[in-house]
Amino acid sequence: MDRELLVQAAAWIAESRRPVAFTGAGVSRESGIPTFREATTGFWERYDPYELATVEGFLKNPKLVWEWYAFRRQLVRETEPNPGHKALAELEHLLPELMLITQNVDNLHRRAGSRRIIELHGNITRVKCFKEGTLYEDWSDKDYRGEIPPRCKACYSYLRPDVVWFGESLPARALEEAFKSAENCDLMLVVGTSGLVQPAASLPGMARRRGARIIEVNPDPSEITPSAHLFLQGKSGEVLPEVVARVGAIRREG
Repeated sequence: MDRELLVQAAAWIAESRRPVAFTGAGVSRESGIPTFREATTGFWERYDPYELATVEGFLKNPKLVWEWYAFRRQLVRETEPNPGHKALAELEHLLPELMLITQNVDNLHRRAGSRRIIELHGNITRVKCFKEGTLYEDWSDKDYRGEIPPRCKACYSYLRPDVVWFGESLPARALEEAFKSAENCDLMLVVGTSGLVQPAASLPGMARRRGARIIEVNPDPSEITPSAHLFLQGKSGEVLPEVVARVGAIRREG
């Protein structure tokens, strides 16, 4: 790990006034949650996305889809936030204006302590009415003993996971807030994302065009790397704690 780059990154972050952190699946992979696109471990190499993550698949076999997401909810509840998640929560404590935009649905950022979060792809711990979108926060499959899938109490439509399926648009409000944050930030810390999934992948470029500094943390170069001002190569759970510790030291001295 290049110490000079760490020092420079920490200095830029410490002096930022409108910082944004933008995270992808690589952060959660370090907690043991499989990503969706890797050739050997990705979920969609073993499961058919059409059957399990589309509106059409849900309508065809709602019980199968519900039970698969119940399995995934249990998986994420048994998973703990890693040092990368915790470092970003600490960074929010140091820089209260920090906005965290995530592509992840696993709720690990909240469990680590982050509070200012925009969830672009939803949150798997929530479910919602298939017809009207009414939210049921922190759903507990363990305590539920009724019909599968459960029914909405208001309209009796099926409940479904509050995540973005293939073929669906991102939540309008979350996307609007993410674009606004990217346009107004003076620094974007990009962590653990491939830069391939649109429209989320456009956020770093949007921020850079508006004059923001871009710092990327990733084990390997991504589509974002060529446009980043600094590239810190390594796992987020190793790089971020060091960077945030240096930010804390700078803030205490200043």
